[in-house]
Amino acid sequence: MSNTKFSVKYHVLLPLVLLLTVLLFFMPAEWFGIEGLTVVQKRTIAIFIFAAMMWIIEAVPAWATSIITMVLLIFTVSNGALAPLLTKLPEGGFAEGAVVGYKDLMASFASPTIMLFMGGFVLAIAATKVGLDVFLAKVLLKPFGTNPKTVLLGILFVVAFFSMFMSNTATAAMMLAFLAPVLKTLPADGKGKIGLALAIPIGANIGGIGTPIGTPPNVIALGYLKEQLGIDVGFGTWCIRMVPFVIVLLLIAWAVLLLFFPFKAKSIELKIESNAKRDSKFWVVAVTFIVTILLWLIPESITNLNSYEVALIPFAVFVATGVFKKSDFAEINWDVLWMVAGGLALGTALMKTGLANTIVGAIPFGAMPALAVLIVSGIVGYAISNFLSHTSAANLLLPILTAIAVGAAGTAMGAQLNNLGGVQALLIGLAISTSVAMILPISTPPNAIASSTGLVETKDMAKVGIIMGVVGLILGYAVLILIGF
Repeated sequence: MSNTKFSVKYHVLLPLVLLLTVLLFFMPAEWFGIEGLTVVQKRTIAIFIFAAMMWIIEAVPAWATSIITMVLLIFTVSNGALAPLLTKLPEGGFAEGAVVGYKDLMASFASPTIMLFMGGFVLAIAATKVGLDVFLAKVLLKPFGTNPKTVLLGILFVVAFFSMFMSNTATAAMMLAFLAPVLKTLPADGKGKIGLALAIPIGANIGGIGTPIGTPPNVIALGYLKEQLGIDVGFGTWCIRMVPFVIVLLLIAWAVLLLFFPFKAKSIELKIESNAKRDSKFWVVAVTFIVTILLWLIPESITNLNSYEVALIPFAVFVATGVFKKSDFAEINWDVLWMVAGGLALGTALMKTGLANTIVGAIPFGAMPALAVLIVSGIVGYAISNFLSHTSAANLLLPILTAIAVGAAGTAMGAQLNNLGGVQALLIGLAISTSVAMILPISTPPNAIASSTGLVETKDMAKVGIIMGVVGLILGYAVLILIGF
C-alpha cells in the first residue's frame, strides 16, 4: 500500500491547472470569442494562465514556474518553436500568426533589468561579507539614543535604509538578531515590544519602495516601462520621488505603532557588536558602495551612464580586488532573478505576438475612466499580494497593465491617463501596491520573521498592516498623479 499523503495542491489543483492549460492550448481560436485572435496568441493565453495559476497554487517554487514558462514560450510561440507547431508561408512568416523571436525571450535572462538587480545583490553580499552592514547599523542607530520612542523610530528608518539596497528578508533577519536580546528585557506586560517587533517588517516592506532595486516588483515595473513601452525611469528620478514618500510612510507607521503599542520601559539600549575589520577590503566595499549610489543618483545627462551600466561597477571592482570570489556566486538570489526574467519573457511574448493589441482591441478601454483603472489595479494588486508572493503578483498583473497601457494610446482613456501620471502611474502604482501589502505573516518573509518571535499576534499585524496598506495606496497614487515620473 502506498504511503503517499494526499495533498489538495498536488493531487487536485495541479492536475486541474495542467488540464486547463492543455484544453486552452488546443482549443480552436474561434472559441475564445476574441476577434482576430491567432493560433500563436491563443497558445500564449494558455501559457499565461498556466503561469498565473502555478504562481498562485505554488505546486512548484515560483522561480521554477518562471523558467518553465520561458521554455514553453520558446518551444511553442517563438520562431524557434517545434516544427509541427508552425507552418511557414511562402511569402514569409507563419500561418499560425506573428511569433516572438527566441532570442528576445532568451534575452530576458540577461536583460538590463536583471543586471540592475544583480548589481544590487552583489553590493549587499559584499557589504555583509566585510561587516559593513553591521557597522552601518551601529552608526546609524546611535543618534536615536535610548528613549524607547526614538529607538523605535531609529529601527524603522535603519531597516528601511538597508531594505533599499539589500534583501528585505536578510535585513529583517539581521535586525531581529540585534533586537532579540532587548525584547527579552522589556516588561512582560508592556506592549512596546510588539511595536519593536513589528517595526522590522514595516520598515523592510516600506523601505524597499525607496529605490528601483529595493524590491523585485520595482525592477519588474521598470523593465516593462523600458523594454516594452520605451520609457526609461532613472535611478535618481525614482529616488527623488520615492524616498520622501517612504519617509512620510515611516513617520506615519511610527505614530501608529506608538498609539497601539505604548512603551512601559523608560530606556532601551541596543548593544550591536561590530566585528568588521577595517582592512583594505572593507574600505574597497565602503567606497564602491558610496560611488555606486552617487552614480545612480547623478543624472545620466551628466555622466552618460545609465543605472543599468552603473550596476556592473561593483561587480567588476569586487571581482578585481578579490572581495567577491567564486563561492560568493552561491549567495546571489538566483531564484529571484529567474522569477523576474520569467515575468519579463511573458510580457515580451504578449507584445511580440500581438496578443496585447488583440486583447485591448476587444475591450473598449477608450470608454473606461483612467482613474477607475488606476484604483482597481492598485486594489487588486494589494489584495492578492497579501496572500501571494509580491514578485509573483507583479509578474501576474504587470503584463496585463502593460497591455492596457498600449491599448490606451490614442484613446480617451489614454488622454485621461496622461493627466493622471501616465503609464508610469499605472505600472509603478502596481509595484507600490504590492509592497504595502503586509497584513498576514504569510504576506512577506519579514512578516514571517516578526511572527516567529512569538510576540506578534496575527490580529496585531493585520490591524497595523491594513492601516499602512490603505495609507500607502492613497499616498502612493497621490505622488504618482500629482508629481509623476
